[in-house]
Amino acid sequence: MIKLAIDLGSSVTKIFKIGSGVVLTEPSCVAVSASTSAVKAIGEEAKRLIGKTAEFTTIVFPVFEADIVNEEMAAVMLGYFLSKIGVTRSRARKAEALFSVPCGVREELLQKYRRLAAACGLASVYFVEVPFLSALGQDIPLSETEPAFVVDMGGGSTNIAAFSLDGIIAGIGLNIGGGNIDSQIIDCIAETFGLKIGLQTSEKLKMTIGSLYANDNESMIVNGRDIASGRPRSVAVTSADIYDCIRVFADKVIEYASMVIAKLPAEVSAAIWHNGISLSGGTALIIGMDDYFSHALQVDVNLADEPQMAVVVGGGRTVGNEEMRDVVCIG
Repeated sequence: MIKLAIDLGSSVTKIFKIGSGVVLTEPSCVAVSASTSAVKAIGEEAKRLIGKTAEFTTIVFPVFEADIVNEEMAAVMLGYFLSKIGVTRSRARKAEALFSVPCGVREELLQKYRRLAAACGLASVYFVEVPFLSALGQDIPLSETEPAFVVDMGGGSTNIAAFSLDGIIAGIGLNIGGGNIDSQIIDCIAETFGLKIGLQTSEKLKMTIGSLYANDNESMIVNGRDIASGRPRSVAVTSADIYDCIRVFADKVIEYASMVIAKLPAEVSAAIWHNGISLSGGTALIIGMDDYFSHALQVDVNLADEPQMAVVVGGGRTVGNEEMRDVVCIG
């Protein structure tokens, strides 16, 4: 029996295969012909075309803000990824797949996942909310009496929850993620330097020199198009230049985390203050994010060793453990 855990992210899709570990990490995008809708590239190859395509090629993002917004392209993309790891359609019929889903997921989205799984030939599917998988991927002990608090910040969504094995005590799924920072950086560079840059450049800026330490002074040379003249131009961007783009996002997540904490029963709240909160998701890799959260919330913050992999690793550990799977799965 093939057992898979699939983290179908807005920015990146990750797949864990029992017996092999994480076997795929690829951008969640598809390049299609604008005139015929024929697929030209998927995943990494499609991402390389972002900002470089002519008008007859369109880049499609089938998952947006944790929602499957284009079911047809999502099925094409996931089917390609599965075949890439050796799970052909015939083999998929004998596979079990566990999907990570947002905190508080609605039945409408679960139905989209079921249709996606059926389109890819996956006969047996399970769903687990992101906070549980993040905790399991970080080796956070879970029990019915000891609550955990997780903030998972992905590319298109953020999940915040306090929970135990008995279920989620208080939580929320937000349709904001690292992609919002990328958009803010694009606007910031245009306003500050009069330079138009693309999504890949803004993402690189975020992850290379982005920092929540106000006194950081790292810099990076970026290339773009001068807004006034239309000519290519380069500028040196510093951490301070994009600090506010990251701070605004972090403050919004902290605001919602505070709201979740305020809803907790006194005993749960005391346990959270004692155990601290855990950060995961690729956006948690931004320099200083853990310290910024700790200072704002006045609680210890634990950053996962590989925060971008916590959810899919937790999914792998869950799909391979039937007892745990049956406790935390929904739908």
